[in-house]
Amino acid sequence: MKTQLKQSSLISTGITGLDDILSGGLTRDRLYLIEGEPGAGKTTLALQFLLEGVRLGESVLYITLAETAQELRAVAASHGLSMEGVHIHEVIPSESMLDPEEQYTMFHPSEVELGKTTQDILSAVEKLKPVRAVLDSLSELQLLAGNSLRYRRQVMAYKQYFSTRACTVMLLDDRTAVNGDLQVRSIAHAVISLDQSMKDYGSERRRINIVKYRGVKFRGGWHDYTIVHGGITVYPRLVASESRVLAKHKQLSSGLSTLDILLGGGIEEGTSTLIAGPAGVGKSSLAAQFIHAAIDRDIPAAMFLFEESTSNLLNRADGLGMNLRTSLDSGQLTIQQIDPAELSPGAFAHAVCEAANRGARVIVIDSLNGYLNATPDERFLTTHLHELLTYLGQLGIVTLLVGVHQGLLGGNMTTSIDASYIADNVILMRYFEAASEVRQAISIFKKRGSQHERTIREFSMSSNGIKIGPVLRQFHGIMTGIPTNTNMDKASSSGDTHA
Repeated sequence: MKTQLKQSSLISTGITGLDDILSGGLTRDRLYLIEGEPGAGKTTLALQFLLEGVRLGESVLYITLAETAQELRAVAASHGLSMEGVHIHEVIPSESMLDPEEQYTMFHPSEVELGKTTQDILSAVEKLKPVRAVLDSLSELQLLAGNSLRYRRQVMAYKQYFSTRACTVMLLDDRTAVNGDLQVRSIAHAVISLDQSMKDYGSERRRINIVKYRGVKFRGGWHDYTIVHGGITVYPRLVASESRVLAKHKQLSSGLSTLDILLGGGIEEGTSTLIAGPAGVGKSSLAAQFIHAAIDRDIPAAMFLFEESTSNLLNRADGLGMNLRTSLDSGQLTIQQIDPAELSPGAFAHAVCEAANRGARVIVIDSLNGYLNATPDERFLTTHLHELLTYLGQLGIVTLLVGVHQGLLGGNMTTSIDASYIADNVILMRYFEAASEVRQAISIFKKRGSQHERTIREFSMSSNGIKIGPVLRQFHGIMTGIPTNTNMDKASSSGDTHA
């Protein structure tokens, strides 16, 4: 009963992700402050809030002190939104204010205009009796008030007025007033802050934060959001601890018996695996092999590509005898090309989680390096990825990550990824030189789910697919890239003794 009462006291903002952050929505009949710099999306958010009320058959009112009704309709039209049912009331100076004879001489404009503006707003409210209302913007009121005391009392009066009329109100503040007065934060029931910042490369980064929300345990911190056709989309910050479950998981076969032996039977469900190695060694092809094996067992899968195009991936898979096209056409496999310069960490995490929610049980992220390099200003990107992998693991999903090492040969190859922190398992691939030929090797560097073979085996690719060869026992120092052939050393040593 308490739950039903609690839910009925909340109203939706019209933005699913924002409702999630707010623990269900906004408390009815309260006053809310939406603040942000010009261009952050305050108007768009407010329109979605009012249109949700229209959808529910409520009376809604948009009171504008700066933009005209025509400008507001243009904003809505740019998002494909209909303003039908939204009452717009303009409280803006008429063009007659340009006439010198209309200028005030004996009184300060605030002493006259604030009273007129207030009366105009209250008249519109009394006439329409809205259930939802938006007042845009507070900076106009602040300038009309003239000083902080009068401004604060004016806002408190609005709060008292609307609270007696069963109306939920959003006050928009674009922070353009001269002194940047923030005391309205203490008056509002909740404060939603919108932030946008320019990056050195790519599009701007937009984030939303709930500064306060009285009596509600909201999801704190910054959350990414985007403004797209249709309005604002909010991506709640992923908190893996909210999905913790205890479950026993099976192993996923790679489809290659020798590789399964190397892996100790396969890769456990609910684990993340980093496939690391230099460029061109076969990491992406190996990841595609796991996808191919999953599809053969009717297990849905998804791939997120940062560097390679979908066309190149499919052509390469065809060359290895892996038919991924049929499963892509049927929907069993989804492939999404990512432009990291246009995608925030929150938006990427949301896309991956959506794939998991649609049923994908094996997910490939190829590659992490492209993502890390394209967002160098994201200091906590590794933490974002750790939360994402933990969340997927708790759902029992197998996640494969491709990581490129810098360098081709030798043991000093470096990577910007902390493998021990990011992944449960690490498959290490290497080039090595033997008999004037560049060859490839594979080994399991780390595995948390089970015991694994600690040998180094040869790795090769052909039109017949991927082949994992026998253990390279005749070589020593493969990790250096230039190993020695122990058999030849023995033969040479034997010849010396015989001589």
